[in-house]
Amino acid sequence: MAMTSKIYSAATIGLEAKPIEVESCITGGFVNFVIVGLPDTAVQESRERVKAAIKSSGFTFPRPRIAVNLAPADIKKAGPSYDLPIAISLLCTSGTIKTTQATPEDKHQNLFIGELALDGTLRRVNGILSIATMATSLGAKTLYLPEDNAREAGLVPGFEIIPVKNLRQLILHLQGIELIAPYQRGKINLENSGLSDFDMGFVKGQENAKHVLEIAAAGGHNILMTGPPGSGKTLLARTLPTILPRLTLNEALEMTKIWSIAGLLPSSKPLITERTFRSPHHTSSGVALVGGGTWPKPGEISLAHRGVLFLDELPEFNRSVLENLRQPLEDGFVTVSRASGTLQFPAKFVLIAAQNPCPCGYLNDPNGKCDCLPGQISKYHRKISGPLLDRIDLHTTVPKIDFDKLDDTTIGEPSRVIRERVQKARDIQTARFKDLEIFTNTEMSSQTIKKFCPVNDESKQLLRQAVNLKNLSARGYFRVLKIARTIADLEERENISPDDIAEAIQYRPEKN
Repeated sequence: MAMTSKIYSAATIGLEAKPIEVESCITGGFVNFVIVGLPDTAVQESRERVKAAIKSSGFTFPRPRIAVNLAPADIKKAGPSYDLPIAISLLCTSGTIKTTQATPEDKHQNLFIGELALDGTLRRVNGILSIATMATSLGAKTLYLPEDNAREAGLVPGFEIIPVKNLRQLILHLQGIELIAPYQRGKINLENSGLSDFDMGFVKGQENAKHVLEIAAAGGHNILMTGPPGSGKTLLARTLPTILPRLTLNEALEMTKIWSIAGLLPSSKPLITERTFRSPHHTSSGVALVGGGTWPKPGEISLAHRGVLFLDELPEFNRSVLENLRQPLEDGFVTVSRASGTLQFPAKFVLIAAQNPCPCGYLNDPNGKCDCLPGQISKYHRKISGPLLDRIDLHTTVPKIDFDKLDDTTIGEPSRVIRERVQKARDIQTARFKDLEIFTNTEMSSQTIKKFCPVNDESKQLLRQAVNLKNLSARGYFRVLKIARTIADLEERENISPDDIAEAIQYRPEKN
């Protein structure tokens, strides 16, 4: 007669998790151990890890024919996180653990997650925050997981966390012999998150570029900086996270979930508490930038969610790679489609791009260093498509710094002071959009712009001239209004003035 048992685990799909039933069956016949239910190679290899871990823990591994089913079978199972539930299921089936101890009558009450080492030690796994969120929605009572994952799971309330060091410890706990103390959640603290090592006060000169960065931080706008090598474009970009508003708890949890799924969350830091700064190299592929792979994972633009994505030497990126940014810049998320299904990853970031004015970098240099031909310069700028440039709100020039400014030892306005102004502008936007699902001016739709960005006749005349002289597209027109709205917010003005419109227009490039 076949002996069976069933316990519960979870699978991560994109940024979400779904419950998985781990069924095991022991029957007579030739010795064999099979795992079914659409497992990948890592799951298939669980057979050897589970067998060695059970034996190393001092328990007997069942010898007859063993079948393990991971249901539902139409969901692909990937990664080593099924080691622990498979081991517990087998031990329930063999009678080492009473089934009722691991699987109460209420479905999904207990969830098991973890990778086993050959000696039975539990190793941390990815995606625990997503699984913990799912556990709360299912009404789970207890989550059994590796000790190193306990702090991350503790960010989500509503269930008991049992931090497990090794398989033997868990077996004794389930047998009621030596109970494991539940993990005690601490207070979530975002107040101690420090600033970056880069401070706006140490940037020499470049007052105009600093002001543009302040506008970008206040409204969540994208920037393209053009200037010669050594003018400070990279340093300016690195200072942007220091003037962005501090993270809210919801933003921090969003970012942490992405980093956990990607396997980049440090074990010593269960919660992302600072705005991220991602700077992929110009040789990066489209998959590295937007995410994907056989089993899709977040790319650089999702890792920069609620933070900053810096693309240095923008024209050096492959044009087809850059075109992948068009949808995320517009929609705030990226869609990755594969034969197995379609996944969405959030991608609401501030883009800072930097480029030289020409291939050699010294066009219009007063010392006459540039030796690029007109055709070379034109080809260089054509590497970036018009539709992509149209999605960048703020275009600014970063000139070469003269000696007097370089030699000046005076400390400029620090990031802390600028951040206070940015925070006030963001607070105004939070109040403005309290009944909408948007948070910053850059997220406004055309209908929202009509409601929150009314302009007087003088401003309309300026806009009409800009559309005609700068050949603004419809997207460019609405982006001017968004920028003007942010400028007014920084000045704490309720209405957009003609001066705000005029300043916003100057940040838009002229089209040929």
